[in-house]
Amino acid sequence: MTISEQWRERLERTIPWGSSTCSKAAAWMPEEPAVMVRGKGCRVWDAEGKEYIDFRNGLGPVTLGYQFPEVDEAIRSQLSSGIVFGHPHPLECEVAETLCELIPSAEQARFLKTGGEAMAAAIRIARASTGRDRIVQIGYNGWLNALGGGGPLLPGQQAPKAVLGVPAALSALHHTAGWNDLHALERLFEACGEQIAAVVVAADYERMECGTTFYPAVRELTRKYGALLVYDEIVTGFRIAIGGVQQYFGVTPDLAVFSKGIANGMPLSAYVGSRETMAACGRGGTVISSTFGGETLSLAAAKATMAVYRERDVVGHLWRQGERMWSGLNTLFDRCGIPLEVKGLWPCPAFTVKPGADSRVKSRFFRSAFKHGVSLYNVSYVSFSHQDEDIAEALLRLERACGDMA
Repeated sequence: MTISEQWRERLERTIPWGSSTCSKAAAWMPEEPAVMVRGKGCRVWDAEGKEYIDFRNGLGPVTLGYQFPEVDEAIRSQLSSGIVFGHPHPLECEVAETLCELIPSAEQARFLKTGGEAMAAAIRIARASTGRDRIVQIGYNGWLNALGGGGPLLPGQQAPKAVLGVPAALSALHHTAGWNDLHALERLFEACGEQIAAVVVAADYERMECGTTFYPAVRELTRKYGALLVYDEIVTGFRIAIGGVQQYFGVTPDLAVFSKGIANGMPLSAYVGSRETMAACGRGGTVISSTFGGETLSLAAAKATMAVYRERDVVGHLWRQGERMWSGLNTLFDRCGIPLEVKGLWPCPAFTVKPGADSRVKSRFFRSAFKHGVSLYNVSYVSFSHQDEDIAEALLRLERACGDMA
């Protein structure tokens, strides 16, 4: 057995699915490695020492790059002072203040460790604020989606109508609607609008430009019925714009959840909103509390990460390098006759199969990309560490991958 195969066997023996994160479990071995052991800049190395130009970025959180100096130094500096205390640390206040400066909807902010956890908090706040029970979910909001039958179980995978492990009575309170499907949303409100606490929206990466008209329409509909509007900015925050889609499209929600772009890979999430809405989780309100919400290493990383964003036009870099990378790859697909297309806004587009083509072509391409030293996924990202020469080298490697397929 190869080293990679040995790791996969050990992972599957002791961890259901072979990973605590479903999307990280290798799907295209032997070309795809079972584990990664090191990262530097925009490159990662597997257990056998093979290098890959990385566009997974930890599935999104590594926005600046691996071992980014300012962030790593902030973590080391804070480590010498302590990790977690029995009282708030000044960093908790400072990072919350920065979020309130940068995010349009944020008048107050609180911290947790993962996006899904923060989304659960936002839903609880919405129910407490409105006194209503029903939630409408649009797009993939993490594994919490599985509360409602028929929604995304994982990206690109629909949950069954009856979800294992979820009581039918609870599942019945969670409804799903499609991105940019305003008619379906209107029908839900016509049927039970007075019982809907919130609409939770995660943008569709492939068709995110529809947000120009969809976000204003959803905002108007929620106001009409007295429901809250919650944005899932776990991916889009600090990537499409510093303040996420709410800044980019100019439509402000009542609550929003940020996570992947905050701390360059350190585990941190934030749920933010208006002072009035966030009052629901204040003293005398619904209790949302976590010992590790104010853990200082992640907050130090967040402070440093957001400083780099503000000072160096990180978002502009993600747009420019994203366009260079993904438009270049689309040119290769066309030239080689491969029926794939990278669609969406350049900082976080999605790989799509052209109509009428065999859906397996995407898996074949990812497998070939790994073979030639490029790490990709369904939604792939550039980071601030992807420079012109890295993009050129990645496209050269992917040209060989496309050649193998052709």
